[in-house]
Amino acid sequence: MSKENRAAILITMGSVLFTAAFLYFFYVWPEKIGPEQPIPFSHNVHSGIKEIQCQYCHPYVAYSNFPGIPPVEKCLHCHNHIIANHPWIQKEHGYFNRQEPTPWVKVNVVAEHVFFNHQRHINSQVACEECHGEVKHLQRLPEKQWRMGQCLECHHRKKASVDCWLTCHN
Repeated sequence: MSKENRAAILITMGSVLFTAAFLYFFYVWPEKIGPEQPIPFSHNVHSGIKEIQCQYCHPYVAYSNFPGIPPVEKCLHCHNHIIANHPWIQKEHGYFNRQEPTPWVKVNVVAEHVFFNHQRHINSQVACEECHGEVKHLQRLPEKQWRMGQCLECHHRKKASVDCWLTCHN
């Protein structure tokens, strides 16, 4: 193999590796970190470092079918005093002043015909981490499409009801 061929092969291999790395970081990696939110919210900082309980920001989880997305006022309860002049907190103040909810992007998606009851799970002592994972280690939550098989697997493991109409499809 001549020196000219070796250089051409190295350049070609380098180009292929660069292209593969670019495609991975541009298309695959962002899906693993989840959708961009209107305000970069770090679960790592809030539930990990600051140890804020899930129910503080998701207040309806223990007595409703829906966990609740924190209203602007909930964020500003702390952030009127903590890094109040940060640009992202100022953006949150803008939502508050316009009386608009923060347009959070949904990351946990359940089919429309499924009736998921958070209250039943919390009352049955199912920890948030069992379904949502260790969010206290994540900056951005990945999008998760919930499928029936995932729920059935857990229900069988915990010996919970799998009656379709009483459990999920009512």
